[in-house]
Amino acid sequence: MSYNEVSFEKRIKENIKNYAIKNLYVMDMLTEYLRALADTYGMELLLTDRHGEKALAIGDFEGFEPDVVNKPGEKIRVADRTVGHMYVKYDKVQGDKKDAAKKMLDESMRLLNALANEVYMHRESASYIDELETKLGKGNAQRKCGETEDILTGVFNKNYIKTRMQALEESETVPVAVINVNINDWKFVYDNFGVEKSDNLIQLVASIVKKEAGEDYIIGRIDGDVFLVLIPLAEDGEAEDYCRRVQAACQAYEEDEVLAPSVATGIVYHTNVEESLEDKVSDAEYEMFNNKLEIKNSPGYQERLRKGL
Repeated sequence: MSYNEVSFEKRIKENIKNYAIKNLYVMDMLTEYLRALADTYGMELLLTDRHGEKALAIGDFEGFEPDVVNKPGEKIRVADRTVGHMYVKYDKVQGDKKDAAKKMLDESMRLLNALANEVYMHRESASYIDELETKLGKGNAQRKCGETEDILTGVFNKNYIKTRMQALEESETVPVAVINVNINDWKFVYDNFGVEKSDNLIQLVASIVKKEAGEDYIIGRIDGDVFLVLIPLAEDGEAEDYCRRVQAACQAYEEDEVLAPSVATGIVYHTNVEESLEDKVSDAEYEMFNNKLEIKNSPGYQERLRKGL
């Protein structure tokens, strides 16, 4: 694809065709969430891809053939395209729980739609920015800075933080706290207030992440709305306290009539020099998605997010 000929908006509309359910969710975590939902209310749940192929099933769906055209169930939509279908059986739900079960499913579907859109947008935007910068090139001053820094935020860029990770591995530094910081609902800001405000949100969160960090913290932007923070020789509770301060600072921010910053965080520890630090980065992302589900289901979250509408 030629990025000087295809706009970002067109890219977003086209590339969703290449994504499956497994590309948009951490499937183990999604299974745990849906199983807990089903167990609580007595529902049976079947998730399929856009064509009706089964992605996961909780309950008895033997012999059930999804008809995604005529009976599509509850749809999961990303970038205005259907990527999945949720089928639900209420046969085992007790009568007095049925209304509550349906309401909880509606809220869960709204959450799953939002999460899928957010994952898709930050992956595509990061890829687009990286490839566009490579295509366009940079001036000498930008090139010098760009060797280590992310142009938008001033933290380390994705390539340079990988170099720092390699140095930590080679020096056999342990423990290292590995923290994934992901901006909640960046896509909502992009869709409703445009590119400038969505960039402002990324810059605002970056400033908070940097302000709350210690001098030895290694901070990089590794995706469109995702930051990686490494704490070499982290003390007990240090990473957890740092994440609490970052989230509290985001929650306390009220200086913009539109922006309502919120982040999800995931923490893991690299304690074994025989293990790859890169694997720990993936583990931290997994933990972050757990935290994201909790935050986006919390009271008052949606109201604060939509304050600028």
